[in-house]
Amino acid sequence: MTYPWNDRGAGLSPLKLVVFVALFLPALWTAGAYVAGGLGARPLNEAIHQIGLWTIRFLFIALAVTPLRQVLQWPQLILVRRMLGVGAAAYVMIHFALYVTDEAFDLGKVASEIALRIYLTIGFVALCGLAVLAATSTDAMIRRLGGRRWQRLHRIVYVIALLGLVHYWMQSKLEVWEPTVFAGFYLWLMGYRGLVWALGLRARRLPVQWVAGLGVVVALAVALGEALYFHLAYKAPLARVLGADLSLQTGVRPAIVVLAAGLLIAAAEAVRAALKRPAKRKLGYA
Repeated sequence: MTYPWNDRGAGLSPLKLVVFVALFLPALWTAGAYVAGGLGARPLNEAIHQIGLWTIRFLFIALAVTPLRQVLQWPQLILVRRMLGVGAAAYVMIHFALYVTDEAFDLGKVASEIALRIYLTIGFVALCGLAVLAATSTDAMIRRLGGRRWQRLHRIVYVIALLGLVHYWMQSKLEVWEPTVFAGFYLWLMGYRGLVWALGLRARRLPVQWVAGLGVVVALAVALGEALYFHLAYKAPLARVLGADLSLQTGVRPAIVVLAAGLLIAAAEAVRAALKRPAKRKLGYA
């Protein structure tokens, strides 16, 4: 019998085992906090938000597997991509089930709310997309669809991630710090794939200077985007907000988080390349 923590040779994969266990922890923590009364005045509503948040997190981690595998030259990472994607699908189903519970299982009202509230419509479309991807993630479905058709189908994950991000942003209302960070990560992931395609690298990693440059460009885009949002929504001075976004005077802003993540990935690639480079032979020795 093959278990989720087995590698393709049916042996134990420590990486898959760690990820498999980690996928359960947020749900267990949320359930425990709910029982213990630690989710505030509206515990079920808070549980819905927590599970939805982890859906986005796991989905983005799954999307990051391919670039991180290439940048860090860590091929074993591919073993957990499917597990993370299926985990994200499981969390979005729990998210939806909790929402239905919060509506007292009134399916008519649930359908009406989804039809009338645009952010719920967007979220439901993303849920349906994740369900399709999870249902076609088995080896049997890959063989049935064929490699190319399966890959084309699963490229809709990028659209699903964008829809999930928009849903998260719209329901966050005033607290948009983390949605803005995820928007930056999305831009980085799409930028990385775009550069790999434009440079004709495909399966090879992006050069470290391109990775570093991408991190800087995306961070600037996030800062400008956040400044424009606050300027248009609240008439905040554009230059002042932009300056705050690029400094630490008002705390760690999303642009700083995105910049730090991008430069950290570039630094990890540089260190990996330096360690892999063979040492020069000393003079006088064969």
